[in-house]
Amino acid sequence: MIREEKRLIEKYFFDTDCLSAFLWVREESILAKLYAGRIILPAQVYNELQKVPHLLARVDTLKNNGDLNVESMEVGSAEYRDYLQMTTAPEAGMRIIGRGEAAGIAMAKQRNGTLASNNLRDIRPYVEKYDISHITTGDILIEAMKAGIITESDGNNIWADMIRKQRMLPIATFSEYLVVFGKREA
Repeated sequence: MIREEKRLIEKYFFDTDCLSAFLWVREESILAKLYAGRIILPAQVYNELQKVPHLLARVDTLKNNGDLNVESMEVGSAEYRDYLQMTTAPEAGMRIIGRGEAAGIAMAKQRNGTLASNNLRDIRPYVEKYDISHITTGDILIEAMKAGIITESDGNNIWADMIRKQRMLPIATFSEYLVVFGKREA
């Protein structure tokens, strides 16, 4: 299957941080336009979002519109064993990570999907070990810009709003992100 065809059917497993970046600034419609019906929210992430009712309401709207599915792991399954290992007793050289990140990694690994996470410090060793496809908030905004959903100016405004909402992003502006990570000329 060529990459473009795979992208059209690929599942995206979101952790709390990456999804929340869009929820906090009321820009989850970008996700719906890019990945409608292919957004998978591990039950652990959905449970974490229950602590913030207004974000949960936005997730429930995505779910009710068919843009997002909340999915669980079967106890005893390979993905559940991976999840338990990452959250309780990792292999030598690996660290314990949060439940949302671990669920996203385990599901993306076993279901051959893409992990959407900004928490690179915690997830990078697992993403590399399991050779999992991975995207961040910045990558999603670049994809949205290439798809004509947003402009670079929109991206800068969204990025600034995310930073104001204390979302951890790797660089000061979306334009800078494009230069450093998006292969755009300065």
